[in-house]
Amino acid sequence: MTIIPATEIAAVEARAEAAAAPENARAARRGARWRGLALPLALAAAWFALSESGVFSSQIFPSPQAVLRDLWRLTANGQLAGHIAITSWRVALGFVAGTLAATALGAATGYSRRAREFLDPTIQALKAVPSLAWVPLFILWFGIFETSKIALIAVGVFFPVYLNLMTGLQGVDRRLVEVGLVNNFGAFDLIRHILAPATLPSYFTGLRAGLALGWMFVIAAELMGASQGLGFLMIDGEMTGRPAIIVGSLILFAIAGKLSDALLVAVGRRLLSWQDDFASLQDREGA
Repeated sequence: MTIIPATEIAAVEARAEAAAAPENARAARRGARWRGLALPLALAAAWFALSESGVFSSQIFPSPQAVLRDLWRLTANGQLAGHIAITSWRVALGFVAGTLAATALGAATGYSRRAREFLDPTIQALKAVPSLAWVPLFILWFGIFETSKIALIAVGVFFPVYLNLMTGLQGVDRRLVEVGLVNNFGAFDLIRHILAPATLPSYFTGLRAGLALGWMFVIAAELMGASQGLGFLMIDGEMTGRPAIIVGSLILFAIAGKLSDALLVAVGRRLLSWQDDFASLQDREGA
């Protein structure tokens, strides 16, 4: 009888676990998506029941049927797609502009102590300025057209991306940097092989927070003379006394924000696939 060494058995088991890990992770994510729908569906059912029972007045909080009817009417005449497209386009441009500026300044202040001492106090002070306070200034500078709207969205995106990148760089393990210096890494190699990979998780957290604020700031941006967009649609519903349009616009904002966040998460998952963290353990075990 052939006796198989324990080391070979352990190696086979390890290979089997490694092969099963990606499938387990995919199954866990599929399950998470279905579980994530449970609460919205429960809230929709409660909304329907309370509306049918007369608890919610139709003049204050419309029924789901009224919301769907008004949204379908806008879809049928071709208006809704245009509103969604222009708002998404504004958020995308503002997100790119804000991210580029935040990445440049966040990297500079995170890497260089002199840059941080010179720039960071002013940036932190500007972070406290309310979003609507920028509106009159941007209208004065850029007019009421697209430039002012995109600039306002970029302001909202900028601060969380900047802060997460700067603090992420500052929080890189000192021992990793020292290993690079011992191995005679120059500034470029140090950034490429140590600082950038170690900072990516924090950076993607900032990107997600910045994207969420971009969707929030687009409403303020569409106050500046917009004739299209979900923000305009919501304000038009308020001015014309159509609460179904207001609620429908809010739901569309939530859906668009969630879809764009999911896209960013998917990109981040690919770029951070090397991470072996608690979330990876939960994916493997399906916990």
